Amino acid sequence: MDLKLSSEEQLFQQEIRSWFEKTLPEDSSFRGGSIINMTREEMAEWQAILNSNGWGAIGWPEEHGGTGWSDPQKAIFQAEAARVNAPGQSPFGVTMVGPVICAFGTDSQKAEHLPHILDGSRFWCQGYSEPGSGSDLASLRTAAVRDGDDYVVNGQKIWTTQAHIADWIFCLVRTSTEGKPQQGIS
Repeated sequence: MDLKLSSEEQLFQQEIRSWFEKTLPEDSSFRGGSIINMTREEMAEWQAILNSNGWGAIGWPEEHGGTGWSDPQKAIFQAEAARVNAPGQSPFGVTMVGPVICAFGTDSQKAEHLPHILDGSRFWCQGYSEPGSGSDLASLRTAAVRDGDDYVVNGQKIWTTQAHIADWIFCLVRTSTEGKPQQGIS
């Protein structure tokens, strides 16, 4: 396996490296900060900085505001970000729920959520863990029951990272009790 960068990838790496060096000087408050430990305001500012350069969602398709980068380009970006100890991207909005909305959301959902995730004005948290079962997803008890065109969700979530700053939550819920416990989860 050849892990050497092509000449085009080397140019791309230099572009990314130069941007990080200019944007994150040695004394930048963003250096060394984990995105999870940042305040909402800091997260929004960092996301806005990335987005203003067109890098708000490196893994999203271009038609939804992503970069359209190849996998090697994404890896180069991540490596250069790690080299300067830059914070990552929002783990829940940008990296988890955003790609799902891009792939499976209605046009209305895409219009409602994607721009706000990109510009850092809307934050998400994940709802997985539940009382009595922790993170054992097969034991989920929160249920979503179909009611016409809607679902009615009833249950509890705990230990929800970033719930204190989130505007929205995406969660796993039980939509069927048939089959194995690992099935019927949406």
